[in-house]
Amino acid sequence: MSAPQPPGLPVLFEAVCAPPRSLGQRGALLVSLGILLAAALEGLVFVLLGAWPVFGFTLLEAAVVIGLFQLQRRWAARLLEVLVLTETELTIRRTDHHGAQEKEVVDPYWARLALEERPGRVSRLLLRQRQREIEIGRHLGEAQKRDLAEALGGALRRWREPVFDNLQLRPAVESS
Repeated sequence: MSAPQPPGLPVLFEAVCAPPRSLGQRGALLVSLGILLAAALEGLVFVLLGAWPVFGFTLLEAAVVIGLFQLQRRWAARLLEVLVLTETELTIRRTDHHGAQEKEVVDPYWARLALEERPGRVSRLLLRQRQREIEIGRHLGEAQKRDLAEALGGALRRWREPVFDNLQLRPAVESS
């Protein structure tokens, strides 16, 4: 999903954030069939009680629920956030549930990462630069946000404070 970087700019850090999807295609089909079966059994009870018009409404209700379930799955499949750190910039590319893309570029030297705790809710992971504040990892859970904060924070620290290996500064090894 990430765009190719100009030649000579190695990617120092890259993270792809997508909302968790625990159900595969087969699981979604089984859930849909379960909803349809439950609605059919409920409708059958009403038919046996003599209220046969309710049967159609229960199937219609099940169709609406299944349709909304599939629509949510399709939208969640499009949600994506890609963070790319190069030697010159930190790029944040987002794709929303409609497929619209947004790109934000931050100077990594001034970027500061903050995990804002919110009691009873999932924390917010914020990237702050001067007067600007960007929330990243919006669709991640608490553990994933903490992992992202640790990994991105480490990458930004390594970028700001590189360790150089200068052969001239190494202690001389005496030969015998």
